Amino acid sequence: MLAACTPAEPHPQDTFFETLLAHCGNAYEGHVSLGDPELDDEWINSRIVIEVRECSENRIRIPLHVGDDHSRTWVITRTTAERELELKHDHRLEDGSHDPLTLYGGHTISVGTATQQSFPADDYSKRLFAELGYTASIDNTWIISFPDQNTFRYRLAREGREFQVDVDLTETVEAPQAPWGWEDNYQYPRARN
Repeated sequence: MLAACTPAEPHPQDTFFETLLAHCGNAYEGHVSLGDPELDDEWINSRIVIEVRECSENRIRIPLHVGDDHSRTWVITRTTAERELELKHDHRLEDGSHDPLTLYGGHTISVGTATQQSFPADDYSKRLFAELGYTASIDNTWIISFPDQNTFRYRLAREGREFQVDVDLTETVEAPQAPWGWEDNYQYPRARN
């Protein structure tokens, strides 16, 4: 007699990515839920909107609008490594060109869970931070999570620094203007190895 076949449990990183994909085309408002009143003054006092603007099977682009600053996009990619996820921060200047501090981020080094993934700074980011004088950021870890079904959370953590934005997923909002540089189809400069 054959043993009954049970379906395999979905991989946590696949489930996490699919949860993000489910929000494609939507924009949501957020707020700083953990931060430094002096360092994070602009964020705390501005309207924050994320927009799950562009999605494909292996990449999701999420512009982050802070008031009138449309320079930031989070890029989450399924890499060629087995089920690994990558987070990059694409920063643009107002003319659409790349900010010198761009494409920093990291890769998941552990599986994480279906609702939370951590991205410690990768070697490229550490070199970039050192070259540009942002040495405190070398130990950054970014955590993206869904602490409950109604909240998307972006968190930056390192010794002596905690920053967190919580986004309300219960109500969509109108998306702001396109992020700076979007019209060039978001071509990426080649990351230095």
